[in-house]
Amino acid sequence: MKVRVQTADFDVGEEVRRLTLGQHDIGAVVTFTGTVRGEAKGRPIVSMTLEHYPGMTEAELERIVADAEARWPLSATLVVHRYGELKPGDNIVLVVAASRHRHAAFEAAAFLMDFLKSRATFWKKETTADGEGHWVDAREADEAALARWAPRPAASD
Repeated sequence: MKVRVQTADFDVGEEVRRLTLGQHDIGAVVTFTGTVRGEAKGRPIVSMTLEHYPGMTEAELERIVADAEARWPLSATLVVHRYGELKPGDNIVLVVAASRHRHAAFEAAAFLMDFLKSRATFWKKETTADGEGHWVDAREADEAALARWAPRPAASD
């Protein structure tokens, strides 16, 4: 399974071990773990709640992974994304990209995170110490990050 959406926490080391077990062509494993920050826009955050549409979210994550696998020679990939109420310091997302060579693994991991931040169908609500909840808007920087992955026009003669 290359994509999991779950409420349970994950162990990065165990996930990498299971993903790469018995694969002897892997020369590089790149991981990214996103965690809940304790503050946003200068306000202390006591929790973040992530919501999603089951089925639709997994399908979108699988499309993103398939796109990465079509672009780079990857030996293994994994995306684990949590939902529900999370506290500061809790894991939110794990991306693992494994390849024979480090460049492919690094590029694929960056690609996966850039697309997860902008295209994965999750909604985030941050709750502050006063109990007020704020839905997190999409960031322009996240959308701008996608530009580096756009197909480049073919060179003309």
